[in-house]
Amino acid sequence: MNPANELGSFLMSRRARVTPAAAGIPVAGRRRVAGLRREEVAELAGVSVVYYTRLEQGRAHHPSDSVLDALARVLRLNAAERAHVNDLAHRPRARSAVDPAPVDAADPAQGGCIRDGLRRLLAAVGAVPAYVLGPAMDVLDANELARALICAPIPAPGERLNLARHVFLDATARELYPRWEDVARQTVGFLRFSAGRRPGDVRLARIVAELSGHSAEFRSLWAEQEVGKKPYGTKAFRHPVVGGFDLAYETLALPGGEDRSLVVFTAPDARADTALRLLGSWAAPAAPAGAPASPHSPRERSSKPH
Repeated sequence: MNPANELGSFLMSRRARVTPAAAGIPVAGRRRVAGLRREEVAELAGVSVVYYTRLEQGRAHHPSDSVLDALARVLRLNAAERAHVNDLAHRPRARSAVDPAPVDAADPAQGGCIRDGLRRLLAAVGAVPAYVLGPAMDVLDANELARALICAPIPAPGERLNLARHVFLDATARELYPRWEDVARQTVGFLRFSAGRRPGDVRLARIVAELSGHSAEFRSLWAEQEVGKKPYGTKAFRHPVVGGFDLAYETLALPGGEDRSLVVFTAPDARADTALRLLGSWAAPAAPAGAPASPHSPRERSSKPH
């Protein structure tokens, strides 16, 4: 999360990924690098080698949009990577010692609140799992079906469920996501994209530091400099109660400029629809005291797979 030369590090990682053949450069003899050389990137982008070298070394600041567009073309950046480069290049000045500390928007002590309207929306879409996700992958609120779907351990008092922690530090996540490696890579890509957009986010820095200290797999993926936002797609689940199924998801940006998103899962087929119905019945609230017990009461249900 050191912002000193994030742009240069990212450019170097993307340069190493592009082969001379892909860039249309004839190769004669043996090369010491698999990707492009600095001078090759500079020539293809129409900038001087000196200037491009200064960019990678963090000694050139605020490159123009035209330079960034040229580099994105040469380095074959996708849409998320282009946005990330722009975020890194257009960061505000570094915070001075007299500036106020950045607000940790996801920290309950610093006002990470959810509007009543969003709470009502989550409840209204109770037939499908839905939750509000913060920029550090904190689940800021969720409906009951989403909580039952994720089935993560209850967070410690004063903490929220964090999906990045869940993926890398919760052993049950590897059972819940049969394609765990894909989920892990997408998680890191989201965090790095978010970090580029929010360099002063204390909560985000804490999550990255914690995962770096406790997960070698996270450290390895973070070092690859991959970025990405996948606003829609399909995710596979292997739930301990209702078995295996796939869900489609849509991620909708919420207004307010806080980089919060509403994530909604839907059933793309009959198998998933049946699984969600069963999961909803299993997650139904317990009957009031004195009422006949429901066979699907959370106090009576079994957590064993079937």
